Amino acid sequence: MCSILSSSAGNRTTAAPRVRCLPADESALLRLKRSFIISSSSIIAFRSWRAGTDCCSWVGVRCSDADGRVTSLHLGDRGLKSGGLDPALFDLTSLEYLNLAFNDFNWSQLPSSGFEHLNFLANFPNLSVLQLSYNRFHGSIWSKIFWHKKLVTIDLYGNLEISGSLPNFSTGTSLENLDIGKTNFSGIILTSVSNLVHLKRLGLGASSFMGDLPTSIGNLKSLENMFEGSLPIPQGSAIRLDYSNNRFLSVPYNFSSHLSDVFLFKVSRNNLPGEHLSSFCGGTSIRLLDLSYNNFKGSIPSCLVENVNELQSLDLKGNQFRGEFPDSFKDGCSLEALDLSGNCIEGQLPRSLVACRNLEILDAAKNQIIDTFPCWMSTLHKLEVLVLKSNKFFGQVAQFLAEEKAVCAFPSATIIDISSNNCTGILPQDQWFKNLMSMTVRDPNMPFTMGHEVPKSTTSYKYTTAITYKGYGTTFAKIPAALVVIDFSDNGFQGSIPEAIGELGLLHQLNLSHNSLTGPIPSQLNQLNQLEALDLSTNKLSGEIPQALASMDFLTTLNLSNNELVGRIPNSPHFLTFSNGSVFGNDGLCGPLSKDCINTTTPTPAPLVSHPSNKKSMDIMLFLFTGLGYGVGFSIAVAVT
Repeated sequence: MCSILSSSAGNRTTAAPRVRCLPADESALLRLKRSFIISSSSIIAFRSWRAGTDCCSWVGVRCSDADGRVTSLHLGDRGLKSGGLDPALFDLTSLEYLNLAFNDFNWSQLPSSGFEHLNFLANFPNLSVLQLSYNRFHGSIWSKIFWHKKLVTIDLYGNLEISGSLPNFSTGTSLENLDIGKTNFSGIILTSVSNLVHLKRLGLGASSFMGDLPTSIGNLKSLENMFEGSLPIPQGSAIRLDYSNNRFLSVPYNFSSHLSDVFLFKVSRNNLPGEHLSSFCGGTSIRLLDLSYNNFKGSIPSCLVENVNELQSLDLKGNQFRGEFPDSFKDGCSLEALDLSGNCIEGQLPRSLVACRNLEILDAAKNQIIDTFPCWMSTLHKLEVLVLKSNKFFGQVAQFLAEEKAVCAFPSATIIDISSNNCTGILPQDQWFKNLMSMTVRDPNMPFTMGHEVPKSTTSYKYTTAITYKGYGTTFAKIPAALVVIDFSDNGFQGSIPEAIGELGLLHQLNLSHNSLTGPIPSQLNQLNQLEALDLSTNKLSGEIPQALASMDFLTTLNLSNNELVGRIPNSPHFLTFSNGSVFGNDGLCGPLSKDCINTTTPTPAPLVSHPSNKKSMDIMLFLFTGLGYGVGFSIAVAVT
């Protein structure tokens, strides 16, 4: 604190000088210094610690400006060595911050005079941070230390021979960070841990606790923990069990037998090995099982899909599975969503998947699947999202063109992505696209996003997918139910672009780039009045750019580059918003975005139908998006990766 002294010479003010370090605190610090073994590290650490000087200016020491008492002692990570912690430390009774981490106390006993409950409170009544990790201490810590009202951080990590137990926590504590991992703490973790309402980080890994992790820990809304070790077996009944974003390394034997009442189980983004995957097989009422982004390896056990009469969503993305996916689905399969993306799965898609008649989402992107386009899945009339990109699919999309209406129709599909495969032949003909009814007529009862409600919970489980959208790899953390996308890019398709695509009035993105398509750009595409992204680049398209494209006001991303297009580029205010790169590599084009036209005949320009500015277009999109609940403008709700 600073007091203001008035001056008789004028209105100038002067801050009071800081109070010098108390002699008693200086003496305690010098005794503590002498307890460390003299070494090059200690000489550097204590170079400024000289008797007779103000200890408040010593390196690692901070004092209160008001009374000169030492409030902070930071000797962490100095490479110091000692035969024991000197009791002089406990004379610094005004400490608020104490850090001795990563110094070596040679397995010495913690002084009981300092760490017994009542003495600790008397010695350090204002302490908020206690960091003693990796100190090689030995002994026990009185459990009621954890009741200290002002302690925000307690870090004892890595002291293998420090023992103790957690108390029955009461409300009113300030703990935000508690790490007793790699210690000899033991006993059980009581349900009262949920009283630590401010807790953000809890480290218990590699300790000696027994029993189960209480489900009440799920009530800690601020927790950003990193649990380690084995998956804790839940106590009691739990509808939702989320072990995501931790460091769990193993699964207890017969773990699934303890999940009889769990509806949603997530254990994503841990480090679980593949040999424990069978622990999640059978005998549960789990509806939503999320095992994504772990370290699962090897093959997927067939038992995981043999009896899925209850399971509605299975998420295995982002692991290291190899081999073929088990072809063991049976009648009665209740799966609605299956995500296999980001693995190394080989062979064919399992034909028994047709037993899952309620399937709405199949994401098998980024694997090593060698198969033809799955026309056989047309019997799954509820299928909405089919993402097969970055595999080794080959052949035509509808191989038997004469029968495509009967055997290759996907009336509910809103997202079809087969980009980056080896598909060849001509694109499906008009009837195939006309059968995409959900890209033509919107269901007025569709939800805003694709997901699943969780009983007795205020939250819902949202389905995700990752596709290329407007030229960027985009992860939709929540798939908008009204999003309509066709992506056939980076294949070997030939022939012309079917005119029937122009009838898909709900389409938001059409990507046919990096193929060998020929012929003109169909003028019917101007009927796609909700289209935001059109990519026809790197083909062999010829003819002129249809003047009608200039009236597609919602189109924000256009790429016609590297084709064989000729003639004058449509001249309209909206078309001028695209970059020159959108038509690059078409030597026969001229006009806006390209070289000047030299012919004297000027075609009739497209009608100027009140083309809005970018800002006005965005206002329209936001209005439709929020007012109607569907439509355009999805780019405002995605994460670009």
